[in-house]
Amino acid sequence: MNPNSDPIELQKFSDLAHRWWDPESEFKPLHQINPLRLDWIDQHAKLADKEVLDVGCGGGILSESMAARGARVTGIDLSEKALGVARLHLFESGLQVDYHHASAEDFANAHPARFDVVTCMEMLEHVPDPASTVAACARLVKPGGQVFFSTINRNPKSYLFAIIGAEYILRLLPRGTHDYAKFIKPSELSRHARSAGLVPHELIGMHYNPFTQTYSLGRNTDVNYLMSTVRER
Repeated sequence: MNPNSDPIELQKFSDLAHRWWDPESEFKPLHQINPLRLDWIDQHAKLADKEVLDVGCGGGILSESMAARGARVTGIDLSEKALGVARLHLFESGLQVDYHHASAEDFANAHPARFDVVTCMEMLEHVPDPASTVAACARLVKPGGQVFFSTINRNPKSYLFAIIGAEYILRLLPRGTHDYAKFIKPSELSRHARSAGLVPHELIGMHYNPFTQTYSLGRNTDVNYLMSTVRER
């Protein structure tokens, strides 16, 4: 197995894979934020007719929604169970997504500069070496193409909201979903991106309102945030 993976993290999501498409399951937050992140990506990249790679696609929630916008989507993940669920759900949705069991690094070696758009959402905080994943995403996208990331900031507020609040108080996520030490500051992600030849373009935060139980995008990047980047030519 590629060294840039955590067997415990893989097992964690594999154990829950059968619940990926249940909007009231542990993956409810993914279902809730998906329209926001999809619209944000589409506004930047104009997904229709683009070759798109979804890195860490899991059960295919984002992959399918991008395919529904007219993109030709490939999804990769290291969880065979999650990919099995993703492939099975295509029979229900009628959409077309090409799923592969592969790491970003290995796929980049096999398919350099193949894609117009690469997405890597809610994944970097689950790998041992996020810089390696960012570099692989940079190799996978064509010169002038766009790479989109989302992850969690590292500071006392993010610990309070993303772990104590989301996992223990509001129970939006199973306990142990996140490891605070793996959270990534925007400055760190920007540095990884620039080192890989990606130019950061937009940084935006994602917020959860516990009273309305809704998510929104805004300027505050203290907890969850998204970053768009462009590969230099």
